[in-house]
Amino acid sequence: MKRLERRTVGFRLTPRLVLLALLVTLVATLAAGCGRDDESDGANTAASETDTGGGGEELSGDIEADGSSTVGPLTTAAAELFREEQSGVNVTVGTSGTGGGFERFCAGETDISDASRPIKDDEEVPICEEKGVEYIEFEVAVDALTIAVNSENDWATCLTTEQLNAIWEPGSKIKNWKDVPGGDFPDESMSLAGPGTDSGTFDYFTDEINGEEGASRSDYTASEDDNVIVQAVAGEKGALGYFGYTYYEENQDTLKAVEVDSGDGCVAPSVETAQAGEYTPLARPLFVYVKKESLERPEVKEFMRFYLENLDTIAETAQFIPLTEEQTAEQMTKYDEAVGS
Repeated sequence: MKRLERRTVGFRLTPRLVLLALLVTLVATLAAGCGRDDESDGANTAASETDTGGGGEELSGDIEADGSSTVGPLTTAAAELFREEQSGVNVTVGTSGTGGGFERFCAGETDISDASRPIKDDEEVPICEEKGVEYIEFEVAVDALTIAVNSENDWATCLTTEQLNAIWEPGSKIKNWKDVPGGDFPDESMSLAGPGTDSGTFDYFTDEINGEEGASRSDYTASEDDNVIVQAVAGEKGALGYFGYTYYEENQDTLKAVEVDSGDGCVAPSVETAQAGEYTPLARPLFVYVKKESLERPEVKEFMRFYLENLDTIAETAQFIPLTEEQTAEQMTKYDEAVGS
């Protein structure tokens, strides 16, 4: 509201002007009283709207998410920030792996499925269709899948994709760093750790490095929990493992990231190289899938709106690589179309 300015004008009082002035004063007083009532009502309305978050109702209910252990921390961060606005909504986030998450999602057990790869057209999509589960895919962040070694490792600063393939391909017998082809590495025992077969990270890595999804040696410490992989690599000097960039960021005191050479020189995993498309072939998009039926519930609808509108803040909080502004806008458009905004 604009502030009104009071102006003083000089004039000579006459009986008629005095009477007119009294009448004007009376009318102005009555009008001001009505105006104050209106303003008071408006202020009360505004205060009421503020109490419920800008006119939105206070929500309650339970939302269940499961899936990728890589994406899990991002959805957890979104849930914690959302709870600051909607304390009545409880969001549970499981990390049974991308494959395990889709299994529950297509069975109708969860509202949201976190995924470090797209849903499989030949395996998971038919199951969802059979169960009548319709969904919407949202891209929520970028990941630089990180090859990591123990902090005491001072020889493996860069590995080519061919060397990674030699280490991880099915039937590989490499158990000592000196046996890695094309490298000048010491006589040091090598132990391996990586995601289990239910992990989307496993699917992505094996496809990009070994040329076939699921093709991998099996004699390594396997887990759908990235923290287990981190601990395995941090626990042995000659260890090598791979997992999402976030877990490396959180454990730089015990780990080193290995640069990757796919033919154009060694490139380190980072926010900048992943967003620029330079960290190939291990930069990848991360997703959440939301069941359409669940999105009709107010608490799920509002949670996903909050999630997508605040992707930058959520990514920063959880130490993820954010989408570009254009990519974020695309996800919001997809959301608006889904909810009919």
